[in-house]
Amino acid sequence: MPIASPEVYAEMLDRAKRDGFAYPAINVTSSQTLNAALRGFAEAESDGIVQVSTGGADYLSGSTVKDMVTGATALAEYARVVAAKYPVNIALHTDHCPKDKLDGFMRPLVKISQERVARGEEPLFQSHMWDGSAVPLQENLEIAQDLLEQCRQARVIMEMEIGVVGGEEDGVSHEINEKLYTTTGDAIATAEAVGLGEQGRYMLAATFGNVHGVYKPGSVKLRPEVLKDIQDAVGSKFGKERPFDLVFHGGSGSTLEEIREAVSYGVVKMNIDTDTQYAFTRPVAGHMFAHYDGVLKIDGEVGNKKQYDPRSWGKAAEEGMAARIAHACENLLSAGKKIK
Repeated sequence: MPIASPEVYAEMLDRAKRDGFAYPAINVTSSQTLNAALRGFAEAESDGIVQVSTGGADYLSGSTVKDMVTGATALAEYARVVAAKYPVNIALHTDHCPKDKLDGFMRPLVKISQERVARGEEPLFQSHMWDGSAVPLQENLEIAQDLLEQCRQARVIMEMEIGVVGGEEDGVSHEINEKLYTTTGDAIATAEAVGLGEQGRYMLAATFGNVHGVYKPGSVKLRPEVLKDIQDAVGSKFGKERPFDLVFHGGSGSTLEEIREAVSYGVVKMNIDTDTQYAFTRPVAGHMFAHYDGVLKIDGEVGNKKQYDPRSWGKAAEEGMAARIAHACENLLSAGKKIK
């Protein structure tokens, strides 16, 4: 199937919220991790979301080029070609964009989509995330208002974050403290500032103890009931049941019970990166250890070309990551629910 159109993406999110499941949103950094994501979704018979962060886009452009817009554009164009060979719908998304990278990442990409739409084409990406968690809420919402209008003109969905996700991602770090829990007051202020869809559709990453990376049990306390409180408070004030399309960030290491509870409160998208990074890398490490005398030219020997050929260990990496993605689809209840 082709990359999801704005209409298909909207249907994906509507179905997830209505039917009580969520889509894994898989961070990719290369054509091979993209292929692994497509394979995983197809094997699970689940539609899905593929996303690229600022650091991922920088890496995709080439280590000496380091241009985020170039890398993101290249990924989107490549994805359009290869995704058409898979029997699932895939939406393309850009992940966390903080204030200091808006002019070098999100805004130029939204502009490209506006230009494409003006020519009668589909937008380049289907959604973009504005991460205002590091600025005061009022400033966060003011920036969100402008970005939401720009996204609406580009026929794309915006994602925004209120509250803070702890840990570290792409060089941005936050402490693990009470700021990890979004308040109902902040959620009401968000609805008042950017509406509940009438100003443009958006997804909301509200935090409930989320932390990027993997931590030992007991280090992080997730409180999914925070999401219910937010939905109830805003829903009561504005007369709309479960008004937000919620996003689950920093979910690596979460229990299945916590994941399912969050989904029941209106989470339609769950970001997955750390777990799939490991699932991709672990088979590579296994291959190198098992075949060290073939991948290295030890003591003047010639090695074994079939073992150091990147395709040999790359296939194992792709298979491992695809399996982890299929598992995520099962956890989030999206498996077997692709749009026919």
